Order: sequence, then C-alpha cells, then structure tokens
Amino acid sequence: MWLPRVSSTAVTALLLAQTLLLLFLVSRPGPSSPAGGEERVHVLVLSSWRSGSSFVGQLFSQHPDVFYLMEPAWHVWTTLSQGSAATLHMAVRDLVRSVFLCDMDVFDAYLPWRRNLSDLFQWAVSRALCSPPACSAFARGAISSEAVCKPLCTRQPFSLAQEACRSYSHVVLKEVRFFNLQVLYPLLSDPALNLRIVHLVRDPRAVLRSREQTAKALARDNGIVLGTNGTWVEADPGLRVVREVCRSHVRIAEAATLKPPPFLRGRYRLVRFEDLAREPLAEIRALYAFTGLSLTPQLEAWIHNITHGSGPGARREAFKTSSRNALNVSQAWRHALPFAKIRRVQELCTGALQLLGYRPVYSEDEQRNLALDLVLPRGLNGFIWASSTSSHPRH
Repeated sequence: MWLPRVSSTAVTALLLAQTLLLLFLVSRPGPSSPAGGEERVHVLVLSSWRSGSSFVGQLFSQHPDVFYLMEPAWHVWTTLSQGSAATLHMAVRDLVRSVFLCDMDVFDAYLPWRRNLSDLFQWAVSRALCSPPACSAFARGAISSEAVCKPLCTRQPFSLAQEACRSYSHVVLKEVRFFNLQVLYPLLSDPALNLRIVHLVRDPRAVLRSREQTAKALARDNGIVLGTNGTWVEADPGLRVVREVCRSHVRIAEAATLKPPPFLRGRYRLVRFEDLAREPLAEIRALYAFTGLSLTPQLEAWIHNITHGSGPGARREAFKTSSRNALNVSQAWRHALPFAKIRRVQELCTGALQLLGYRPVYSEDEQRNLALDLVLPRGLNGFIWASSTSSHPRH
C-alpha cells in the first residue's frame, strides 16, 4: 500500500522546526512542580509492539499519582511516515521531552489547530484524561474505563491535557519507537527531567505470535522500521521486523548494563513480561518502588482481577487491557506457532534469547511440553538487573 508522497525537503524542514522548538524550550524557565512542591518524576516505558506494553502502561495509568499517555510519538510517525525509525529518532525524542514537561504545544506540528483531547492517540486509556481537571467521567482516584470515558470526554478541549499533566507528581509515557538507548542520553542528563526508564521485553516467539494476529494494524509501522519510504508492509515472511526488534532490545540492554554512563546509574530497570505474568504483585511492587510509587489496596485488587481472567483474550482485544489469565497469555505461542517458524525466530534472535534469559527449544515435543520452563532465572549470562533499592542520583 502506498501513501501520498511527502518530499524529503518537507520532512527535513519539519525535523528542523522540531529541533528549533527544542532549543527554544530548553531556554525557557524550568517546569512548575506538582502540588506539594516535590520534584516531578518522569518515567519512560520503553518497549516494542506486542510485548505487553499496553498492560504495563495501564499499571501506571490507573495509579492516582500518574499522568499517563500511550505512545504520543505515534503522531510523529503517522505525520512523517516516509521517514525511517533512525531518521525520526530526534523528532520522537523532542516530542517526548516536551510532553514530560507538560508542554503540549509540541503537538502543533502534528494535530489540527482546533483540537480536543480525543485527537490524542489512544487518549481514553489515560485515567488522567478521564478525571479532573481534564474531565469528570471518573473521580481522580477511581479506576477508569475506556468505554465509559470515550463518550463523556471526547469533546473536552485539548488545553486541559496540559493542565492535568501539571497537577500530577509522575508523568509516564509508553513508547515503542526508540531503537537504541543513546538517543535518550540527552534526556537522562537533562537537569529539567528526573527520568526513569522501564525497559519491557518479551519472549520473541510470543511477540511473533501476537504480531501475526495484528498484522494489518502494524503495517505502517513495519514500513518505517524497515525504511521503505512510505510503503506499508503487512506480510513479512522473512521476519525482518522481528529481527530488528530483537536487535534493538539487545542494543538497549547492553548499553544499559555494559559500562553504562554515570547518569544512567539507578535509572534503568529491565522487566520481562513473563515475570510479570508469573508474580504480578511482587513485580509491580518492585516496579512502583523503582519509580517512587506505592501500591494501593484498590490497585492491588484491580491488578489481581486483570491478571486472573478466564482466558487468553480475544483477537479483538489485542490492543486493550482486559481481564485475562496472564500466565496463559505468556505461554500461548507454544500451542499456536509451528515449530519451523519458532526455529527461524530463534535463529534470528539468538542474541536476544541469550541476553534476556529465554531458553530455546529444539523439537516440537519441547515446544509443547509446558512443564519445561523456558524463562531462565534472573542473573544468568552475567546480565545485570536493576534493583528497586538502587540510588537515584541527581546531576
């Protein structure tokens, strides 16, 4: 599928405008502190498509101290879809920085001049946009529902997003459009930000199974990952996108653990989706501690409900966080994929499997034998796992 052509000159001009906007923002006074005067905490959930990131995003979104947005850089990629992931990295980073600082004017380049909250990508999954001061569909401390929020808040003015953002102690963004850690170094060393990175990974074999269920929805993003100059890629028999995703996770994890820069110390935590599925409350407590949040009884009950559902979830729920059996979801690929395809993924993602702690299977019998644990204990292969008690130095 072809999109209308956008000239390289236009893309370059927009990227230049984004850079000039960043320089202007850096020269402005620092952001206001949230109510209570404490320093605002910024959290980037760094992941890839079909890795459980929507679920982890909701773990933060439903917390009463969090302003959350899901994939704000979607707007960059849809506007500049002729670019590649690498050429769009800076534009994505600049937008993320502005949103962390609650400066929503950055969306001027990507959204209509007259806009509502509903012009933001997946806006209704953000509890903060469904509760005061953005909207009154839910009380500020309540668990929100996308289905209830949408009809009640869709016409709320866009300016309320900025007002809401500034009223929270934590700003959390979920992104799937960063493919190395180095592009984020300016944010990690930025004195205006207090950034934590949660790097969420998932078994590449499970990722492939989930991607195959949502191939049409990922076609535009696939094209950008592969640098096709605007051509959408739905069919990917060579598994080129999965290979690039695996490589990106290795690049990010190695940069964070093999001689990391001083400003990254205590600011990076790697989380495996499978560990969340097995011990959700323990993992989430550690994740909250890392980001300066606490688990409330209401959140604990909600988390138990959404991780102890009756099934793996329907295909129509692929981009939603609904009540499912999290352990069944994490193992579903072992019944659904043919062994030949699993073997190919293992060949393409050998480095990721080794580094992230996933055991390969060497036969269909091993694949189907659920008594054989394919998630290795943490700490194998010399991998360094961030501690929830790590210090968080400022600079």
